Amino acid sequence: MSARPLPKRLRRFWTSKRLRDRLLVLGLGALVSAYLFGVCSRTAGSSYLACFVAFVPWLLTLERAERLRDALFAGLAMSVFFVALVFPWFPETAASYAGTSPSLVWPLFLLLAPVLEPQFVVFALVRLAVRRVERPHPALRAAIAAAAAYVGVELVFPKLFFDTLGLGLHPAVSLRQGAEIMGAHGLTFLLVLVNEGLAHSLVRLARAPKARGFAHPAVPAALAILVVLAGAGVGRARRAALAEANTRPAISVGVVQANITSYDKLRAEKGAFETVRTILDTHFGLSDAIANQKKLDLLVWPETVYPTTFGAPKSEAGAAFDEEIGAYVAKTGVPLIFGSYEGEGDDEYNAAFFLTNDAHGKVARASYRKRMLFPFTEWVPPVLDSPSLRSAMPWAGHWKRGPGPEVVRVGSSGHEAISALPLICYDVLFPGFVAEAAAKGADLIVTLSNDSWFPDGRAPRLHLVSAAFRSIETRLPQVRATNSGISAVISPDGEILARTRFDEEASLSADVPRGGRIVTPMIAFGHLRAPALLTMAAFLLGHAWWFRAAARRRRAS
Repeated sequence: MSARPLPKRLRRFWTSKRLRDRLLVLGLGALVSAYLFGVCSRTAGSSYLACFVAFVPWLLTLERAERLRDALFAGLAMSVFFVALVFPWFPETAASYAGTSPSLVWPLFLLLAPVLEPQFVVFALVRLAVRRVERPHPALRAAIAAAAAYVGVELVFPKLFFDTLGLGLHPAVSLRQGAEIMGAHGLTFLLVLVNEGLAHSLVRLARAPKARGFAHPAVPAALAILVVLAGAGVGRARRAALAEANTRPAISVGVVQANITSYDKLRAEKGAFETVRTILDTHFGLSDAIANQKKLDLLVWPETVYPTTFGAPKSEAGAAFDEEIGAYVAKTGVPLIFGSYEGEGDDEYNAAFFLTNDAHGKVARASYRKRMLFPFTEWVPPVLDSPSLRSAMPWAGHWKRGPGPEVVRVGSSGHEAISALPLICYDVLFPGFVAEAAAKGADLIVTLSNDSWFPDGRAPRLHLVSAAFRSIETRLPQVRATNSGISAVISPDGEILARTRFDEEASLSADVPRGGRIVTPMIAFGHLRAPALLTMAAFLLGHAWWFRAAARRRRAS
């Protein structure tokens, strides 16, 4: 029996050396760029320099793309290499959580890469479609259209970590200040254009090394460098202005990181009562140690640190624990913010509780319910929820989504009440959500998180940097408490004033500069970023299509 012949297109691939070489070059460019993206994602020291050249190898090889299928292949390859080299910790994390092997998660992770990072595919397709139209300045028009499409897709597509290249600029103290205009995604738009300028200079140098005037090969790269230098200068001036304007009294804050993470294991060993007893005793002890060294205006414990419903006890022991937490606040006189669960009927919410002494000496309580829940582990979309899915994924979460962004008033014995903007874990990744809350008027962002399910400090570091950009975008200081690290205090310019290490018991205290309630462009107009960028990309793409169609009609006539 003869072997079944290969499909025609596959036969053409194997027999066309030119096509094979082109795809190989496109894939190699994607691999080198993905490596540079991985360096940029370290967000430490001089790693941010890689952000200015990370696209360049891929852009140079995209010059070899002749058809949309070539661009599609380049985008798919880029997304696969990107997730593999930037998020190598995710398959191990997901496998550990789901109780399976990383070797089973990795193939699925790579297969879903174009869904997790779709902006690369869109970028490559838009760039080629605009660039191949014979109009003045095709490279410039293609660069702007592709950059706008890239960032616009990032903003509207539900990316798992809401990651963007601009986060890599966090170590660049002056440059990162530009995030108050369009957020970290605005910095991404700038970085894409800078990379395009450098790449275009290299292409010009190869094609016309002796050109003069505006056609000189160095012109695009020089313009890109000037933009970066101007951004750094403006950012430096902006930091100085913020420092001068901040004259309000600081807020003295204490943060507890007990590094107690294996609640299920503790319950199995000690029982539910002793587990809660151990957790509370540890947090009371660490809190007392902070208070003995410094007079506090606010004390913060992490997300779900109290592993049961607060205010609606399920047992007499639970009621006693609730009273004990309230009594601690009454004794110390220091407002406490901590994570627990809040019940309402049959529903439960991941919540942050605010306890403070009121004017009559009683402990007053307020709460915030987490809005942005991590898909499947915390929340299953109702359209997908079913007994069969729950059977296949017994670890799937059942929490309900909170109503939305809020600002909570917290009384303080030291000075006037603090208006706190509470966020819980995944909430902090969404710039628009945080900007909407900041518009309500706040002095301080308080983020409670649980990053203990990550295998090492890489993901918590990304989480911390994302949180820091929310402070830049809103010009609000931030206190971040996690149960296993990285806890931190962040200034309005994104500086990490104090931090703990990952996977250790620790506490920290700091005087946090009170926010000036500045209405930044990001707060006022951040919701317009995606429509504006996608409209720009669509206009340039439509313009290119129109002239390409007109050219075909002229040739036909």
